[in-house]
Amino acid sequence: MWVLVFFDLPTDTKKERKAAADFRKLLIQDGFIMFQFSIYMRHCPSAENAEVHIKRVKSFLPPLGQVGILSITDKQFGSMELFTEKKERKPPTEYTQLELF
Repeated sequence: MWVLVFFDLPTDTKKERKAAADFRKLLIQDGFIMFQFSIYMRHCPSAENAEVHIKRVKSFLPPLGQVGILSITDKQFGSMELFTEKKERKPPTEYTQLELF
């Protein structure tokens, strides 16, 4: 599963800029990586694990702005077409989970 977080946060005042920066920092601390400027994503090994991270994102939503959260399967993510400078590129490689015994 992939969890994508889309957001559009106000940055007009110093307080709003701090809230937006804190939100991004918390996403990164939770293992999300930047896909685009206002889109962060995280790979989760299962739907249950994805739900844990979705609840965590909901717990630190900023007071203002718009935030969207989307969960998609590996197959759906793999069918995404990405283009950079009119050239097609491959989606990020899938992560594997390390198991400790």
